[in-house]
Amino acid sequence: MPENAQVIMRYGPYSSIGLPVEHRTYRLEGLLAVLAEDGHQVLLEKIEDWNVVELMVNGEVVFRCNIKDLEFGGDGKLDPLCREARIAVLNAY
Repeated sequence: MPENAQVIMRYGPYSSIGLPVEHRTYRLEGLLAVLAEDGHQVLLEKIEDWNVVELMVNGEVVFRCNIKDLEFGGDGKLDPLCREARIAVLNAY
């Protein structure tokens, strides 16, 4: 995948320690940072599927995980899911 690719990050609502279910981006910060570091433009898109994060490149889902499995906050450099997502985007056609 060329650098500066457009990536659509689709994310669903999730519940956090007694708080109501809603769309939050706190757990996406590391993933956003990793993709931005590679020069990708990331568009956020809310979806209704609970606990889901999907990365789409050229209309194809190249990565999917449970949003609760991503580390809360941070730069994403130590999060293995962020590394996996980065590689999936770089390998996308």
